[in-house]
Amino acid sequence: MAQPVELRIIFTPSGRRGRVPRGTTVLEAARMVGADLASLCGGRGICGRCQMTPVFGEFAKHGISVGPEALTEWSETESSYRKRRGLAADRRLGCMAKVLEDVLVDVPPESQTHRQVVRKEVDVGKLRLDPVTTLHYVVVEAPTLEHAPGDAQRLLAALAEQWALSGVAVGAEVLGMLQDAVRAGEGRVTAAVRDRQKVVSVWPGFREQVLGVAVDVGSTTIAGHLADLTTGEVLASQGLMNPQVRLGEDLMSRVSYVALNEDGAERLTSLVRSAVSELCSDLLEQAGADRESVLEMVVVGNPIMHHLFLGLDVRPLGEAPFTLATDGPVEIPASRVGIDLNGATRIYLLPCIAGHVGADAAGMILSERPYGADEIMLLCDIGTNAEIVLGNTDRLLAASSPTGPALEGAQISSGQRAAPGAIERVRIDPQTLEPRIKVIGVGPWSDEPGFSEQEAEIGVTGICGSGIIEVLSELAAAGVILADGRIDGASSERSPRVVRDGRTYSYILWDKGAVVRITQNDVRAVQLAKAALLAGARLLMDHLGSDQVDRIRLAGAFGSHLSASHSMELGLIPRIETHRATSAGNAAGTGALMCLLSGESRREIELVINRVEKIETAIESRFQEHFVASMSFPGASKGRSDPRRRSSRRNRRRPSSRTEERP
Repeated sequence: MAQPVELRIIFTPSGRRGRVPRGTTVLEAARMVGADLASLCGGRGICGRCQMTPVFGEFAKHGISVGPEALTEWSETESSYRKRRGLAADRRLGCMAKVLEDVLVDVPPESQTHRQVVRKEVDVGKLRLDPVTTLHYVVVEAPTLEHAPGDAQRLLAALAEQWALSGVAVGAEVLGMLQDAVRAGEGRVTAAVRDRQKVVSVWPGFREQVLGVAVDVGSTTIAGHLADLTTGEVLASQGLMNPQVRLGEDLMSRVSYVALNEDGAERLTSLVRSAVSELCSDLLEQAGADRESVLEMVVVGNPIMHHLFLGLDVRPLGEAPFTLATDGPVEIPASRVGIDLNGATRIYLLPCIAGHVGADAAGMILSERPYGADEIMLLCDIGTNAEIVLGNTDRLLAASSPTGPALEGAQISSGQRAAPGAIERVRIDPQTLEPRIKVIGVGPWSDEPGFSEQEAEIGVTGICGSGIIEVLSELAAAGVILADGRIDGASSERSPRVVRDGRTYSYILWDKGAVVRITQNDVRAVQLAKAALLAGARLLMDHLGSDQVDRIRLAGAFGSHLSASHSMELGLIPRIETHRATSAGNAAGTGALMCLLSGESRREIELVINRVEKIETAIESRFQEHFVASMSFPGASKGRSDPRRRSSRRNRRRPSSRTEERP
């Protein structure tokens, strides 16, 4: 018997190539040679995910010539699809077009199964799309009197035949919906399969969307992203305050609340779970999606938030040796923690690293990938508890540092969370000590046209964390704050803004309406917080055997909005070239989103975490030494010189409002 004619097929941009029998569909050819070409409907011309473009011409590089006759002519199915949903003139459906001659086809990004996806709203570059739960449209064979296997068995046979999925199980909880779906869809159903092992949900007919939620549970804020697992598109992003704040602003105060109140753990757990449920509802409403579409959720958070969300005892985390209930990944049904979504929704929590370095730090590591870099990277997720990671491809070290809530605006006399009305940027003239401010919700700076009109509508209500860092750095550079952190009373002779405040002095930053002042106690609170962060970084550098770092990435709701230059002038982070210290955005949330969209990302971080060396600051004597050494304000050493000479040297050009906007 004559062997079938085999033809060459080349896929771009993947470069995959091979020989396939004449008459093979492009979709089948892609699977045969391992090329990326998506399909949700099993090759029935329904979903349109397998769109591709045949490329015509002479290709000497590949040794082929491609003409229109390389593929079969347009089919009725393609014409029907084009009328119903639209299809570009140069596009074909890979499941319908058959190979007749050597051919080169280009697969657009939206048709690639493992394509890189540029994310929306989250500040990250690219994602791998390889979800653990996938959709499969099948036609289930109708039973007959002679042959009538069960619905589950016929579904599994269809998955094996039409999708090459073998060894799949159907859970008992799916049987009821399977019966309904098979009959309502007249045998045509879409099955959701998790890990290529288990059918977790079934719908009648063709369904092209399954969703997931990535959540970063922070001590102060909870942020979430709703994503389409079939396309990688982020459909909605939202954040809300962690309601636990009213029972304790920092982490250890919440541990104390559990220890001192019989129902403390139950109350804190109920609050965080209710907040995550509310966040899911907000995300679904924003995207116009239904709960039944959500089958995956990924959660990151520091160890105390991680344990409270799971309903685990946090008291061991409040005392040495700070023992975790588990430092491995956790996977549970969403229903177990009261999250009302699809009955099959599962929650994956990234592994924790140590007693005070949690799944959020794991997310940050995955997002920033220091383990793949030759240069030494310092990652700082700055909040009420700073998590610090240092290293490169050779070693990775991690620690936490108790910065407290001062850096986020708490414990500051005029401090507040970052919200409209909060001062977020500050510049101070070193000669006159007059300030320029930038307010959240107000476009112009305070000395630019239009500020007064916009500010009158919102009002200046206080100062947030980024503003606090900048005003203290500016005051130190202007000689108002001395190296030891004291507000210099002699500066009152230079400006009426420096006023006596009991036995110390304060600086009046804003006095039109609500008075925003910087007090000596404010300086001391920030001094303790910034010393804790820098000491933690210096301790890791000691363990790594390096006296400098090559790159710094500032993460977290607070850290990502910091000015790197002001942070270094204040002594918050080690000093390096300014352009090498940059924002990482919500890196923990980014890591959660990566794990939501990719099973490979989950496996990657689970392996990488085993390499991380945990450094416990609470038992390190060198941490205390670094803490004391880090209390000073390095930028204030200039403050003892003539401010007029310093002004000339620094050439304090007004920054443009465009570069000073919040990221």
